[in-house]
This record gives sequence, C-alpha cells and structure tokens, in this order.
Amino acid sequence: MNQHSPMPVVNPFERFAAAILPAGVAPDVRARFQSLARHAVADAGGAPLEHQEQDQIVFVASGATKLVARASLGREQIVAFHFAGDLVSLPARGRHSYSLVALQRSEFLSFCATDFLASAQDASCITNEILRRSLVSLWRCREKSITLGRKTAQERLASFLATMADRIGVPHDGGCVLDLPMSRRDIADSLGLTIETVSRQFTILRDLALVETTGRSTVTLTDIPALEDRAGHLPVAA
Repeated sequence: MNQHSPMPVVNPFERFAAAILPAGVAPDVRARFQSLARHAVADAGGAPLEHQEQDQIVFVASGATKLVARASLGREQIVAFHFAGDLVSLPARGRHSYSLVALQRSEFLSFCATDFLASAQDASCITNEILRRSLVSLWRCREKSITLGRKTAQERLASFLATMADRIGVPHDGGCVLDLPMSRRDIADSLGLTIETVSRQFTILRDLALVETTGRSTVTLTDIPALEDRAGHLPVAA
C-alpha cells in the first residue's frame, strides 16, 4: 500500500527525473531526455496522445488513466489502469489501436520510444529502472490473464481491489482506503463483467464485512487477508 500526502507543485519533468533518472545522472543525459519530452494535459475523458505514428513511452506525471485497446466494429477493452509515477508503453496503431484516456485531470510526458531507449543506453542505471518496471508490468499482465481466464466474478473483483490496495491504497485501521478514479463501468469492462455483476459482487463483499463503500468512489478494505483469500490467491509462504 502507498502512503499518500499532498503533492507540492512540481514541474512534470522534475517528477519524471525523480522517478526514472538516478541521482547524479550526467547533465547531458538529463538534458537529452528533457529535449525529447513532450508535455500534454487532459481532463477526464481526454486522450491527447491518440493517433501517434510511432510507439510512445509515456510518463504519467499526475492524475490517473486507463489504457484502452480498440478492435474493429467499435469494440474496446480496458487493458490496464495507470497512475501518477507510472511509465506506460503506448503502441502506435497496428492490429489494434491504443489510447491513454484520462480518468481525471492528468499530466503526461511522452517520448518517442526509439529515441527514449537509445538515450537510456548511455546509463545502465536507467535501463535497469526500465527493466524493473517492465517486469512489474509483465507480472501484472500475467495476473490479469489468470483473473480473466480462470476466476469467478467474485474472485475477479476481489483481485482487482487487492491490486488497487497495493498501488493506490492509503493505510487505515489495519486495512486501507481506496479513492477509485475509475467508474463501475470501467471496472466491469476491465474485468470482463457487466456493471450489474460488479455491483452485486460489491454488495456480497460488503455483506461479508470485507469492504465498505462511501459515495461513488471511496472503498475501504477492512480485512485485506480475507479479501486476498476471496481473490483465490495462494497463501504467502512464511
């Protein structure tokens, strides 16, 4: 779980540098990344990085987003959710098109992926950070594949909430509080469920005293180990 405190106003590139570039990185390397960065801002529902002709690497400087894939006949799939501090691979249009859609007012720094990776080669500590983040993304993709392929509706929602606890949860009374920026429809689309099913599973988890909900976005996880069990996760080895 992440402990959040009010974030001071910081230049988006400084946020990127603090998260991705190691302390003491050569000034010319830092300057090269700064020259490659393209700044964008979007309100909820905006997708300022659509229709790019090249693969992009995007740093979410603030806010929250969903990565949406589109197929023929207007079909869409929410691939992942990304939050402030995340580094996202945004492919150019291929067999599917992708867009990074803001869930709330968000700031981005985008880089041409080819130029970004070429610049990172000059500093192994940067490539190590990119590799670490890539492995985390791969792990999340595998977890979601298992969730979509083998889990019940209740296990899917419990898995989603447990993952959000790790990523954006604020500790509270032995559990944690989630301020979810995504809608119930977004959650349902991401999990391959209907909104009605998601609402029903929230009700069941409330009745089991595993979660409490306040308004449209605040969810309190009151018993995370029990929620993990409901998610079908294996017990952690002692």
